[in-house]
Amino acid sequence: MSRAPKILVFDSGLGGLTVCGEVARLLPDAQIIYAADDAAFPYGELREDALVARVLAVMHHLIDLCGPDAVVIACNTASTLALPYLRARFPKIPFIGTVPAIKPAASQSRSGLISVLATPGTVARDYTRELVRTYAAHCAVTLVGSSLLAPLAEAFMRGKNVSDAAIAREIAPVFVTSGELRTDCIVLACTHYPLLLRHFERLAPWPVAWFDPALAIARRTGHVLREQLGFPASNTASAAPDYAVFTGALAAGPELMEALRLRGIKKAVMEPMPLEDFPASRKPAATFRN
Repeated sequence: MSRAPKILVFDSGLGGLTVCGEVARLLPDAQIIYAADDAAFPYGELREDALVARVLAVMHHLIDLCGPDAVVIACNTASTLALPYLRARFPKIPFIGTVPAIKPAASQSRSGLISVLATPGTVARDYTRELVRTYAAHCAVTLVGSSLLAPLAEAFMRGKNVSDAAIAREIAPVFVTSGELRTDCIVLACTHYPLLLRHFERLAPWPVAWFDPALAIARRTGHVLREQLGFPASNTASAAPDYAVFTGALAAGPELMEALRLRGIKKAVMEPMPLEDFPASRKPAATFRN
């Protein structure tokens, strides 16, 4: 290949920027297009069949728009549910998914107490529990699902104040003690969560190792580009500008544009794809009986 590779990094919102930053750092010669399906955020509120249909439709549009050589699905939910369908629909394009970093956390834990901080959907899925059985059977694993941390991360990236008290409440269950032992490794199983890592470190009741899969995803992407697609490794910066695509109607404000700029993205493109085009996508509201 004589040209630079083009990589599409996709997420439901801004969480994939944590992956995007590592991909850009590890593969400086690549042009990176970051795509946020913020019109449908959060994906956890979609029915599973509707989520797959949504991701397929949005990806079809993005591939036509961007023409990527490879696609990184920087979202645990979309990776778990939609990745097989994406690979079947677009067989000529390699898709790199996101896997919770349970294996390295379990191998590095000294106390044997590890926690997985994820969305409620990721916690509930058999896929996550199978990872625990396969790689962390020798550990005591605490699975914690939060429905608030991803929206808090989105708000933080858009320049809004986020509550320390709210964050502290959400992360408190991942800190577990058993006799003299206590949690020493925490898996961040949602790509949004590393956006709040400084808050987590500051609010943690004791120091722990936080496991973010972004670097592993970037390394896998580089391997796919070289071994599967034949792009040579290069440290030369790409001449093609990186940019971001948003499917929602809310334009990127100055705070978000600054966050994008710090990751090498200088332009934001609006490609509205309203969720209203996908009727009955949201899960029915929960009902409670006395």
